[in-house]
Amino acid sequence: MRASGLLLALLLSGCSTVSYYSHVLHGGWEVLQAREPIADILADPNADANLKTRLQGVQAARRFAVTALALPDNASYTEYSELHRPFVVWNVFAAPELSLTPVTHCFVVAGCVAYQGFYDVARAKAEAARLEGLGNETFVGGVSAYSTLGWFDDPVLSSMLLWDDERLAATLFHELAHQVAYVPDETAFNESYGKFVELEGLRQWRLARGLPAELPPDLAFEAVFIERMLQARTELAALYARPVTDDLKRSGKAEVFARLKADIDRLATEAQAGPGYQRFFATPMNNAKLLPFGLYHQWRPAFAVLFQQQGQDWPRFHAAVKALAKLDAAQRLQQLQALQAQADAPSP
Repeated sequence: MRASGLLLALLLSGCSTVSYYSHVLHGGWEVLQAREPIADILADPNADANLKTRLQGVQAARRFAVTALALPDNASYTEYSELHRPFVVWNVFAAPELSLTPVTHCFVVAGCVAYQGFYDVARAKAEAARLEGLGNETFVGGVSAYSTLGWFDDPVLSSMLLWDDERLAATLFHELAHQVAYVPDETAFNESYGKFVELEGLRQWRLARGLPAELPPDLAFEAVFIERMLQARTELAALYARPVTDDLKRSGKAEVFARLKADIDRLATEAQAGPGYQRFFATPMNNAKLLPFGLYHQWRPAFAVLFQQQGQDWPRFHAAVKALAKLDAAQRLQQLQALQAQADAPSP
């Protein structure tokens, strides 16, 4: 975000909004100030050898993003920022007890989104407590990477290096996609597009290195995990829409979450998945914990159909997505629904 836009927002906003913008401006500036060119690190004989190896992998994935996926060729992810913490921001999601409609937050440039990000975990937890006091359910999730939508040259963050090389490359593809097309106020559109580019880009990146196109085991289990989360969302949406008492909705909700946990445990055992997924269930399930899954995956099948329609040609695909982004909201929704219907149609 441009500083001028933020300053205007500060002048026109209430005190609580001023405090939040000040926090975001300060936190974002700290991340940008910590940037160091990757080329300088690689040329430094005293730099950590493992860090150099990881950053060389980043450079290779970055070149592939430009040459093979037609993603922006700019200075993003050509620098590195050491954060000294496991996440760059913590996102707060909130939804009512008997609804999957997210509490939204509106900002300069980014528009209205279904979460609020904080550079400090204590502030994130305080906001979650405030939203709970208003009767909402909340979820605080750590985020290892984000995009400034091309307003600044996004660096590779030390939090991103906690992943393996596959997930790191996939995230670069996802975040660069946000620089191609972004629609204010439409989180599901933006994140579903980014997720499609992430996964298809990773598939092609693996093929380019002589690896099987199939996702590695951890990401394959993640795909199954997400599919089951989306199924739970569908079940709950149908339940909340039923003309029954709130008590019946609450009991039905508890049953959905109990089945979800049992199914995930079974699937994790079958896939020999690591214990990481268990952290998600370490706190009670609620509506807010399901929100990120719907936002990041709602329209991914529609984008897959669009990619096929464009002959799997990345420049044509990105151009088609940008054309969708320019439509008014009603027209865009209509076209996404038509694409999604084709994805859901049985094969002939």
